[in-house]
Amino acid sequence: MTRILIVEDDPAMSVALRDGFEYERYEVEMANDGEDALRRATGGDFDLIVLDVMLPKMSGLDVCRELRRNGSVTPVIMLTARGQEIDKIVGLRVGADDYVTKPFSFMELLARVEAVLRRTSKKADAEVVFGDVMLDFKCYKATRSGEPIELTPREFTILRYLADHANEVVSREALLDHVWGYDTGAMSRTVDTHIARLRQKIEHVPAEPRHLITVHRVGYRLVM
Repeated sequence: MTRILIVEDDPAMSVALRDGFEYERYEVEMANDGEDALRRATGGDFDLIVLDVMLPKMSGLDVCRELRRNGSVTPVIMLTARGQEIDKIVGLRVGADDYVTKPFSFMELLARVEAVLRRTSKKADAEVVFGDVMLDFKCYKATRSGEPIELTPREFTILRYLADHANEVVSREALLDHVWGYDTGAMSRTVDTHIARLRQKIEHVPAEPRHLITVHRVGYRLVM
């Protein structure tokens, strides 16, 4: 059964969303503030999070940003009462997969949820193997030739995004948007530095990489 975390502080809206998704045979867990949402999302195994932007204690944007910063790849759909384009852009930049503007019908939200789940299910393999490297994105463990590799949450997030686009060229800008989110302090050289560190950990000869390949003036490609 598909598990969804719904984060909404309005009691009537929470009940309506819970009843609607349970009727559609989803397993639902609820949170009504940002701190509780982050705790549940970090400790739970959810297939998708429906996350309101305006929340007590911690905004939905901050929750999403922290999840992505900590390496979470769980799909997130933001709920916002704001119709301004800048709010939607910020939501996507901190790592949201889609957004729905209030007021909305339940059937519209359900359709968005189904679309995001279809899109991300193709990329949701818990384990990825290339060469003698194995990455377990569920347990956040990595090995090379059977020996453990110590990777940071951000390094896992970089590899997750590259693995989702295996054998494709991924620009530095795309990595900045999806890994660092709305962080104006992060620059392209930050990406280069992290890739260099990853090569030291996963490549046998870092100066002659076989998997993390540089595409001159564009970005990187993970060869699987």
